Amino acid sequence: MYNEILKIGSITIYGYGLMIGIGILVAIFTGAYRAKKHSLSDDHVYGIAITGLIFGFICARLTFVAVEPEIFINDPILLISGSGFVVYGGIIGGVLAALIYCKIKKIGFLEYFDICIPSVALAQGFGRIGCFLAGCCYGCPTDSFIGITFFHSELAPNGVKLVPTQLIMSAGDFIIALVLILYYRKKPAKGRTGWLYLILYSVGRFCVEFLRADYRGSVGPFSTSQFISLFIFALGAVMFFFGHKLIKQRPAAAEDAETSEAAKAVEEAAEADDSAKEIPEKPDNAEASDEE
Repeated sequence: MYNEILKIGSITIYGYGLMIGIGILVAIFTGAYRAKKHSLSDDHVYGIAITGLIFGFICARLTFVAVEPEIFINDPILLISGSGFVVYGGIIGGVLAALIYCKIKKIGFLEYFDICIPSVALAQGFGRIGCFLAGCCYGCPTDSFIGITFFHSELAPNGVKLVPTQLIMSAGDFIIALVLILYYRKKPAKGRTGWLYLILYSVGRFCVEFLRADYRGSVGPFSTSQFISLFIFALGAVMFFFGHKLIKQRPAAAEDAETSEAAKAVEEAAEADDSAKEIPEKPDNAEASDEE
């Protein structure tokens, strides 16, 4: 594929960056539209998007550095280049940024987690098309009819029929986005739409990794992304099935504590009132001597 979409003088528009930009815009406006439709603030969606993007890109880069430190040691200039990101790092960084934003703004994290997460899947779908144009994240050699051949890629092997893992992941991300939007309409417990995303994405990513041929680090028999997927799936599954119960218990516990404190305060007030009644009144002559 050709990564250079358009060149005007010294300005070059690359397919990878273009698709990421389109994905971000579609994700933000879709999230804002859905937020207003479900009586949530679109301004907060914009705020979450901005903070999530900043922290997401930083964490995606730092994760790549952690996975492939020798690459940056040999060529430090790559730290400010346009390549070298780990999607999972971006997801984790974005979610943490959203959590911090919601805490600062004192708004419900789970409500906005649920409304924004389908947009994340949408952005990933466009981003994977960018990967296809750039030739990164390529698949194993194949003789299958679905195989694609690169001829001008700087990253993928040229002249070899490969599994189009980028397009498979892109299709999967768009399907996940659709599933989440439809699931949200059923009005599940708060957080469940977000936890379902973690389950679906981690399973899909774990499976597609078997079809990839590019080097991306490993932990034992698994690729780095597969290793992370195991933990993401576990977190998503636990929270999807039990998270709403745990979250419901917190307000109850807080309410019990407040009730206990209020009862204690009432008891103390009653005791103070009883003590005041027990104090004998001064005789008239005593009052007179005090006034003198």
